[in-house]
Amino acid sequence: MAHGKASGAVKFMNDILGFGERIDGCRVRALNERTVRAGAGIVFLFAIVSFMNAWLTGNFQPTRVFVVAFLFNFTIRIFINPRYTPSLVVGHWFVRKQLPDYVGAPQKRFAWAIGFVLALAMLYLVVLNNVIGPINLIVCATCLLLFFESAFGICVGCKVYYLFSKEHAQLCPGSVCAVSAETGSDGNLAQGVVLVAFVGLVGMTALWVAGHNPQAVPLQASATSTPQTPVDPAEAERCKVPEFAKALSHEEQWKLHNNCQ
Repeated sequence: MAHGKASGAVKFMNDILGFGERIDGCRVRALNERTVRAGAGIVFLFAIVSFMNAWLTGNFQPTRVFVVAFLFNFTIRIFINPRYTPSLVVGHWFVRKQLPDYVGAPQKRFAWAIGFVLALAMLYLVVLNNVIGPINLIVCATCLLLFFESAFGICVGCKVYYLFSKEHAQLCPGSVCAVSAETGSDGNLAQGVVLVAFVGLVGMTALWVAGHNPQAVPLQASATSTPQTPVDPAEAERCKVPEFAKALSHEEQWKLHNNCQ
């Protein structure tokens, strides 16, 4: 009886803390790729909203909230069980009626570990120290690699895992470890011509729109307008736009980020 209870407890802990599912015929645990991609899409949606909000308006508050949520998600994924990750729970609900497409859990865990490290870096930079500059923008942009997983099923972190893993990866997304691309799948001349024509059309449209942009009419200064207050030299020095922001054509956004007029 005691042995049965111990076995049941071990099985319960394996179900709670086990990373992935046991699949017949595969010696490694696996994850449902459809759930993973759905979860990546959900996280990417909030990532791009918070990132663009910070970039265009200078408001980093949503980014700070997102970083904490991002770190919480990846902590559960790696150290507890992906099954209980909020983004994957919601993602699985959306794809619950689709046939599972299993992929190897080890390479996913490695890829998610990279995301966890990036989340820790963003927590230190953005949330705790309110660092504003190219470093956190680069780190945050790296997190947007979730787009490749959600849209194309390409796990960039898994690609890195394949380079360093001594064992041949199993259950790769889309069977890319075992299946070669079909002849002609790279495209043909007609497709290339259509693609070039599309890019040219978009470019010409952009030039036309830029050339026909109506000029804003400047407001006339009011006679009763409040006189400008003298500029504090220390404040002027603090609001001096750095060279990296000028190089990125990011001067106005930098001023917004640093509350400069």
